[in-house]
Amino acid sequence: MDSTTGRERGMGRWLAEHLNAPYVEVIEVGNDTLDVLLRWSKTPRVVFCSHMDTVPPYIPPTFLEDRVLGRGTCDAKGQFYAMYRACLHLAAAGHTDMALLILSGEETGSWGAKAFSKTGFTAPLLVVGEPTENKMVSACKGTKRFDLTFLGTPFHSGYPDRGVSAVDLFMDFMQALREAGFTDDPELGATTWNVGRLVSDNPQNILSPELTCKLYFRTTFASDAAVTAWMQARASDRVRVEEIGGDAPARYLTLPGFPAAPVAFGSDAPHLTGFAQKIICGPGSITVAHRDDEFLTRADFEEAINIYVKIYESYH
Repeated sequence: MDSTTGRERGMGRWLAEHLNAPYVEVIEVGNDTLDVLLRWSKTPRVVFCSHMDTVPPYIPPTFLEDRVLGRGTCDAKGQFYAMYRACLHLAAAGHTDMALLILSGEETGSWGAKAFSKTGFTAPLLVVGEPTENKMVSACKGTKRFDLTFLGTPFHSGYPDRGVSAVDLFMDFMQALREAGFTDDPELGATTWNVGRLVSDNPQNILSPELTCKLYFRTTFASDAAVTAWMQARASDRVRVEEIGGDAPARYLTLPGFPAAPVAFGSDAPHLTGFAQKIICGPGSITVAHRDDEFLTRADFEEAINIYVKIYESYH
């Protein structure tokens, strides 16, 4: 099913109708999408969680003997289906204190997670499914998002000294960012960033009056506060800087006997409150997530089911 972010509602309804649990709840997110909560008791101790939305474009699945290809296979439909299979295994063994939470809107701001946190739901342990190669995440980079507007003075491009190009302002800004020298973190490595939605719609023979873009940082324990300070210091009459959200770098619970490693990507975990401890772990690799050749192997999927069962047993 096409569950590209913003189009998850149909899949949420389908999941609520077709996945089996004693208690099934549909939660409105507020932007015409849904979260789905399956519980095997009214007071679960362990909550498995992942997201149903995917990045565009929708790519239908292709089922091969050893793997499945297609959008969302490892980010993150394979995650919550492995979790569902683990819950069914646990239920068959007589366990009831587990739940499965399937969220909307993770890819564009964790809107489903934020909506769910407002319900006041609590539990001792949250297990978030992301493509971690079935390793537990020891630490994760933070994120910071900024809207930038560069304001030039338009003029005939034959006389650039009589105007100011917003494109030149942007280029100077990016060069300064490259030279900023944020301290590398011994645990999470370098601070990185990406520019998106860059627009400067001026004719080629007129200096750009305005350029807008979004700047998305992956921050570390060493750089998180420094990035905010650096960005605030860049604001001027020519450069507007608006911080529009994000989360801080964080460490997560790892259990003895399970492989663990830090990661540079984000998840719903920082936005899900009400949980005493959090684990991030799941099948598939982040190196194929968001790519047209995204896939999940059958071996990784089956291993994930066993790992989720063992996490429950270890914590229980």
